[in-house]
Amino acid sequence: MIVTVLLYSFVVFTGIQILYYLVFSSFLFHTKKKNRKSTVLPISIIICAKNEAENLEKFLPTILDQKYTDFEVILINDASSDKTAEVMKYFAKKYSKIKIITVKNIEAFWGNKKYALSLGIKAAKNEHLLFTDADCSPVSKNWIYEMSQNFHKEKTIVLGYGKYKIEKSFINLLVRFETLLTAIQYFSFSKIGSPYMAVGRNLAYQKSEFFKVKGFINHIHIKSGDDDLFIQDAANKKNTTISLSKNSFTESIAPKSFTEWFHQKRRHISTANHYKLKHKFFLGMFYISKLLFYLLAILLCMFYPSKIILSLTVLYYTLQFIVIGFSTKKLNEPRLIYFLPFLEIALLIFHFSIFITNLSSKPNHWK
Repeated sequence: MIVTVLLYSFVVFTGIQILYYLVFSSFLFHTKKKNRKSTVLPISIIICAKNEAENLEKFLPTILDQKYTDFEVILINDASSDKTAEVMKYFAKKYSKIKIITVKNIEAFWGNKKYALSLGIKAAKNEHLLFTDADCSPVSKNWIYEMSQNFHKEKTIVLGYGKYKIEKSFINLLVRFETLLTAIQYFSFSKIGSPYMAVGRNLAYQKSEFFKVKGFINHIHIKSGDDDLFIQDAANKKNTTISLSKNSFTESIAPKSFTEWFHQKRRHISTANHYKLKHKFFLGMFYISKLLFYLLAILLCMFYPSKIILSLTVLYYTLQFIVIGFSTKKLNEPRLIYFLPFLEIALLIFHFSIFITNLSSKPNHWK
């Protein structure tokens, strides 16, 4: 009797996983609508930096050297204690397109990145805004162009991809796999008309969308979530699109250790608690069903091996390899597919450990 229940449960959870991967495949068929006039929109690039002097010196030139004729760069110095202000002033002397916003800590918004970003957005002279981080660099000199070409009459929010630089280590493989899987999820959900998140490393939207939802007011008390919680408020199936052009990607240096990455992901995962109920349900069900798929597969193989279990497992992995495989090509993430089962199991354990830790203590936010 117990074995029968476990078997039926395995069938159900395997079916749920297969449905998810069928949904995830939707973004692979995305095609960008060509802007016949190839309009050069005035763009304001916004970068919020807190103690990022070294990264600004290294990566800011890749922004300033973009092949785009009409853009400004809003540099927000968010109460930095290092040489961030000096670095910003150095570049501002060389490039007239730079505007510096200096933020001082005030009691009501102590250490709140959203407050700093709000000041930068208000200072931007252009309607179309493009966001990235101080530790990011575009993968091409056509980043602004490629992201801006996704704006149309109805499409006022553009979700981009922020990848991590390839290095030879297991932590790098795992970080890049998690980043890929997250992108597959938010790209596909946007494609089917239910956008739920974005990454601040590569995101664009019109200033009017920011003011339409009164900026970050609905979650200003939450220190993280300037990207995904804003999308929760502002994005819908009509105004949101995605950018899959490889020249539109940005690249960052991945965390070097599990400890560093663990603290980073704790902040991100804690923000998901403030998502809409439907998004929390679908994201939660994805991970719960995957965890139960593996647990039940192991139990049944130990006590009740059968062709049904083997067939469903093969079907699951076949579909997964197809979807993840084509996604790695679409998002330019080589070599991940070769380690897929190991990366997936390691990521499950990693996320479960974060979930347990977050139950007992709150993560730190911003710098």
